[in-house]
Amino acid sequence: MSIKPAIIAGSGLLSMPNLVIDEALLVNTQWGQPSGPVYKGRLQGVDVLFMARHGDAHTIPPHKVNYRANIGALKKEGATHVLAYNAVGGIGADCETGKFVVADQIIDYTWGREHTYYDGTEEDLEHIEFTSPYNEALRQVLISAAASAGVTVVNQGVYGATQGPRLESGAEIKRMERDGCDIVGMTGMPEVALAREKTLPYASLSLVVNAAAGKTSGPIAMADIEQILAERIPVVCDILSRACVLVSKQMHVN
Repeated sequence: MSIKPAIIAGSGLLSMPNLVIDEALLVNTQWGQPSGPVYKGRLQGVDVLFMARHGDAHTIPPHKVNYRANIGALKKEGATHVLAYNAVGGIGADCETGKFVVADQIIDYTWGREHTYYDGTEEDLEHIEFTSPYNEALRQVLISAAASAGVTVVNQGVYGATQGPRLESGAEIKRMERDGCDIVGMTGMPEVALAREKTLPYASLSLVVNAAAGKTSGPIAMADIEQILAERIPVVCDILSRACVLVSKQMHVN
């Protein structure tokens, strides 16, 4: 079976300049419509799939993303691995604005999301093993890809997934810090768990776009976040492109 990595792109990343698109597929799934087309194309000569998590115009808020349809559509179109990009807030001391984090753990603070395929309607019940949410081999691919691009990443950490779309209160961030969270985002769950249910190795490259609530002396400014995205998204594209090449060379379908 051929290797076909899929990229799920988050805030600030709506397209990749070096992605040669061959086809835009409107995929129907039994869980509804995904966020947008599944783009089938090539990165550095590697066959890939690309999807914008929030839609091509970035109009879908985190709690309204149809995560089941997104993962289902990628699986249907032949994805063998998922490389996700997430924009996050920094909680840990080493997770400063502009840094990249390749998380190895996650805590789910979301609610009300369709978070499983095993909901009693289509699939036989299965309790997936989730001790290590992210695929370790694929995490190492992202870390190696970043190193080859001359980028140092925080190579482990706990992603705290919140409901959104509002940002968190200072007290919420204090609680998350006590829980052990290093970064905070709104889209990490149920995406990684659904990928596990569909037996898709999954790893995430997180860009810290702001210090989390209470970690600075003033309020969080969206203009500052947009500036960081503008500066760092080209680096995100470079790392993900390199990761796709490494996946095609190194990985085997699990």
